[in-house]
Amino acid sequence: MFICKNCKNIDKFELMFDENYQGNKEYKYYYDKKGDMIIDVNGYNFKPDLSFMNNHAVCKYCGQIYIWDYKL
Repeated sequence: MFICKNCKNIDKFELMFDENYQGNKEYKYYYDKKGDMIIDVNGYNFKPDLSFMNNHAVCKYCGQIYIWDYKL
């Protein structure tokens, strides 16, 4: 899980897509049996790390970027 260091919301984000991205700009996320977040973008599933979140995720509540940390 990831926490916004600004407003303290957990896993509430939107993804930023490159303007040249050709696929549908839709995604979903869920948690696997271990409790790890899995993001699905057009059928491609991956486990995000902190670098990914800080480069591609915007807090859905406060709008901050580059502000994620691991929720321990």
